[in-house]
Amino acid sequence: MKIARRAFLQAGMAGLTGSLVLSEFRPAASASAPATRIRIGSCRIGLIEAKEAGLDGVEIRVGEPADRLEIADPLVRQKYKTQMKETGLVISSFMMGLLNTCPFVTDPRAPAWLEQSIDAAKDLGARVILVAFFGKGDLTADGNPKPADIDVAVKRLKVAAPLAKAAGVTLAIEDRLSAQKNAEILERIDNDAVRVYYDVGNTTNLGFDPAAEIRFLKGRIACIHFKDGQNYLGEGKVQYGPIAAAIKEIGYQGWIVMETSNPSKDGIADARRNAAFIRKLFGMA
Repeated sequence: MKIARRAFLQAGMAGLTGSLVLSEFRPAASASAPATRIRIGSCRIGLIEAKEAGLDGVEIRVGEPADRLEIADPLVRQKYKTQMKETGLVISSFMMGLLNTCPFVTDPRAPAWLEQSIDAAKDLGARVILVAFFGKGDLTADGNPKPADIDVAVKRLKVAAPLAKAAGVTLAIEDRLSAQKNAEILERIDNDAVRVYYDVGNTTNLGFDPAAEIRFLKGRIACIHFKDGQNYLGEGKVQYGPIAAAIKEIGYQGWIVMETSNPSKDGIADARRNAAFIRKLFGMA
């Protein structure tokens, strides 16, 4: 573990070399599974509000850029533990949104941030860390992949993956690349502790076919974001019927995290309404 951590931090300034082979991804369940077990969370409200909205958990942010992230503070984590005990809910995942302004591939602090997040996720029982590649951290330019940045991302994630796997945590990349390009990244990393965080709203807006991509990424999806622009789920441009069919077909069993807007300005009421849409979509009680 100490050797892996040292290598991880060194990867912030230097790359690794070596042959990379295709990873054998293991889907959460077969396509013939009798039912799709979905849990519903939100990254827009806290645990107390999520309890009122009838959700199963929440996705939380790791904090703003600093040498030591907020989530690395034991006192901060204790507050979350207390709230989880009080509500009976859980933390589904972490969101590393700070990487959109302090890119994973260029900021020298990024490897340490990821290590701190892995340790904190293990402590809080969160199983997924969203590693974001948007804004300044975008892996595309004018719609085309940026090979040099992708190379660095692969090197850093490849070093981080054993730490995540040992902690029982999955690093989930979310970006503006196609499912094919994301699959190629995963193949190069060759560790099933790194998968995809699939956002149906983003991919719809980028002109991809979410249902087809979800089928293509079978066994490679760690978590799913649902959103529909400024609308309630199902009332915008995202075609949720085909998306739900694809999710069922691949036997996905995990979290759907709502990254939704609040048309009524009431976060709890809107979360409850969107969650009801998801339950109806999947035939959940």
